[in-house]
Amino acid sequence: MNDSKDERFTPSVQSDNAADGQENTLQFEENPIPRWWKWCFIATIAFAPPYLFWHHCGVEGRSMVGRYEVALAANLQLQFGEMGELTADRENVVKYLYEPSWLKVGKAVFKANCVSCHGKDGGGLVGPNLCDDSYKNVKDIGDILKVLQKGANAGAMPAWEGRLSVNEIVLVSSYVASMRGSQPAIAKPAQGREIDPWPAAPIADEAESEQSEDQEMIEGSSS
Repeated sequence: MNDSKDERFTPSVQSDNAADGQENTLQFEENPIPRWWKWCFIATIAFAPPYLFWHHCGVEGRSMVGRYEVALAANLQLQFGEMGELTADRENVVKYLYEPSWLKVGKAVFKANCVSCHGKDGGGLVGPNLCDDSYKNVKDIGDILKVLQKGANAGAMPAWEGRLSVNEIVLVSSYVASMRGSQPAIAKPAQGREIDPWPAAPIADEAESEQSEDQEMIEGSSS
């Protein structure tokens, strides 16, 4: 039974038909690659070296990453022009911890400079986990600023003073503080000791309160 099934489904390359005397032959024709395909392939090969040199071996800032960094720096300069030069102190770290729009700027600084050690979501790689309640070199929120400025652990945490602007250091300090209590995809075990929660949001001064009320009145009248 198996033999008959095999014979039935086995293709025949050549067979003789005794009835009509014709020979049936299975033939394969060689179809050449289309000429347009060959030229596209040649053009791709020819285009690759100049592209590689221009975007990856030439002047700094031509690559996609380089252009992103240039655009990010320009955007930061525009935003910093609105806020002016900050004072690197604890009060500003606490203040901008509760201002989501400026935390986005701190996040951009973190993504550009800190992910190689702390991970993109702060869970920790070479550096410690920034999302739990335990810290090695921080007792108070203001210590985040000091660690960023001066470094820690004999250079394992580099000093960013002079490498980042004061505004960048303040805002990235606030962003690092904001990561506490988040849930990273991959988290290193807690290191150091558990510390007290961060301070509550500061009470806005009278001028800021009046400005906020005026803005709400304008939005209400326009609607």
